[in-house]
Amino acid sequence: MKHFLTLTAMRIRLTLRNKMFLFFSVIMPFGFFFLYAGVFAKGDPHIIRFFLGPVVSLAVMGSFWGLSAALVTFREQGILRRFHVTPVTAADMLASSIVANYVLTLPTVIIELLLARVLFHVTNFGNLISFFLLVTVGVVAFAAMGLIVASVTNTMQETQVLNQLIWLPLIFLSGATMPLPYLPHVAQKFALFLPATYLVWGLQSATFFNQPVSSVWIEAVSLACWAVLAFFVAAQLFRWEPESKIPRNAKLWAAATALPFVLLGVWENHQGTLLLQSQSAYFQAAHPEKYNESPVKPGKTNSADPNPTDQPNRGPF
Repeated sequence: MKHFLTLTAMRIRLTLRNKMFLFFSVIMPFGFFFLYAGVFAKGDPHIIRFFLGPVVSLAVMGSFWGLSAALVTFREQGILRRFHVTPVTAADMLASSIVANYVLTLPTVIIELLLARVLFHVTNFGNLISFFLLVTVGVVAFAAMGLIVASVTNTMQETQVLNQLIWLPLIFLSGATMPLPYLPHVAQKFALFLPATYLVWGLQSATFFNQPVSSVWIEAVSLACWAVLAFFVAAQLFRWEPESKIPRNAKLWAAATALPFVLLGVWENHQGTLLLQSQSAYFQAAHPEKYNESPVKPGKTNSADPNPTDQPNRGPF
């Protein structure tokens, strides 16, 4: 344990020197926070609560970009080769990377909550137990995805291209940058296959609807299963030196980690529960006066909103 803690502390110091990590894990999350809270929500605490889940999810998801870039940089610079001559296994290196990533991401999330409280007077953050559970599982899951990206790419250029191909659908089709009901119907159906969608909706359920752990267990379990699969695959594909060849079936193994969300996406497309709940949340955020400023939990009815799914899609507030 002592060696693991030492390795983790060293990973934290090395990561703090990485400009890519600082941008995607610090600068970008705070930029989105002030954009959504100050511009889109116009400082309204009720609407900020609606946006808080998506904004925090961007900080959680952004960790994969910085982590993958950091590991590839370490491999190119020969830093990983130095670790290889020590009694450190691939699993130790990857696990310490995830722990270091969590330690560095958590302060950003907490500061966002404090800013919402101090600057925008948000007094109710929903169920914080569910919230921090999903933040923890989400950081581990997306960090594990970053480890896979670092394992299947050879250079920083390849890593950046692959990260962009993954990042853009995650932020634009998951409800993180715009509410799901505001997306075209086809995009909503596709979003149900993305892990980011379940992170965004889980965090939004915890903060906006005050949902307990028992109500967000599907999101938490699916992300946890994905994290375990991704970590296992990353450990098998991990390379200490840039000269090491990538296995031919590496990308196939990486794609196979998405299986939990393929199954969940098929089930959700059949049930339609998540989309109906997201439409209800969108309508309640846009019309708080009909709910006396208190959101109605998904699945419950309100005389002022007999069928929120019939409401037309207008711009985000």
